[in-house]
Amino acid sequence: MATASFEAHIRHRTRVAIIDLQGEINNFAADALDSAYTEAVSGHPETILLNFSQVNYMNSVGIALIVGMLKRALKARCPLMVYGLSEHFVEIFRITRLADFMLIFSDEAQALNSIPPSRS
Repeated sequence: MATASFEAHIRHRTRVAIIDLQGEINNFAADALDSAYTEAVSGHPETILLNFSQVNYMNSVGIALIVGMLKRALKARCPLMVYGLSEHFVEIFRITRLADFMLIFSDEAQALNSIPPSRS
């Protein structure tokens, strides 16, 4: 049986780490998501952006993985924001109440423009 394909790539910007997600977020994505989050916070960003524009599937395990990432980000006091969600995923984020804890934007430019001035 073939495993689902998932990749996560990190881009660092001033004060921001962007995690580009691609493929299916399910149990096979756990290690890649964990590694991506660890790499993203290694640069001590003030905000982490999750780019969902290339995500084509997410099951309940995938939602749990995102909840776990959110939990880690909240503990680190590093806001987690999301962009590129399909309408279906926006609805999932609302139903699961993830949208109560993360700002959702349509694209990267909108997300970057919403980041408040530096905390320092």
